Amino acid sequence: MVTETKERRMAEADGTDRAIGTRGLSVDRATVRYPGTDASARPAVDGASLAVDEREIVALLGPSGCGKSTLLRAIAGLEPLARGRIAWAGEDLAGVAPHRRGFGLMFQDGQLFGHRNVGANVAYGMESQRMPKPERAARVAELLELVGLPGTEGRRVTELSGGERQRIALARSLAPRPRLLLLDEPLSALDRELRTRLAEDLARLLRETGTTAILVTHDPEEAEAIADRVVRMRDGRVLAEGSAA
Repeated sequence: MVTETKERRMAEADGTDRAIGTRGLSVDRATVRYPGTDASARPAVDGASLAVDEREIVALLGPSGCGKSTLLRAIAGLEPLARGRIAWAGEDLAGVAPHRRGFGLMFQDGQLFGHRNVGANVAYGMESQRMPKPERAARVAELLELVGLPGTEGRRVTELSGGERQRIALARSLAPRPRLLLLDEPLSALDRELRTRLAEDLARLLRETGTTAILVTHDPEEAEAIADRVVRMRDGRVLAEGSAA
């Protein structure tokens, strides 16, 4: 008898729609076309299917321009689908605004707010949730401890190193407790030694916080170090996947 997990992986590889109904994220034959492109041209994302269970970390691995970041943006609600379906716990997200999906998004450069100190950067998402100030302060302190930068609430982000800025960006992304965290090449701007060290830290942090996550990367070693499963993409299509263990 084929197990549900094996069934899901087989379906993702052959493009079937079994992904609908998973407890976490399901992407079923998602297609994204950029405005103004010729209808005969290959879409940026071409019928991609993917499932991510709750508390699972999946890496989207492929060369630059293969569609992995576009797929991530579609999941976030930042790119419209030409065809297909994206759902969370079986609920279709079509028409759900990005800020209402409960997803976090972290980019390559972190995109910290230069006019806010470290503590205010980390607290940003919780402010929009109207979390009481004492709870925000406690959560900020907890996350700064987790990312290895305790007591830095009052520091200016312009005083931080590249690695420190990415740690703060990660803390900010985790602070509102997103049900899915989308990581778009978060370490690619760092040097190799620092990337290796932060990849280990990122894997630990995601598991310690029980975070469901999708990591976009072009680095096989990074994908293996961080993810539970690796999903490969090429020319806008999901090709195959396997365990990262």
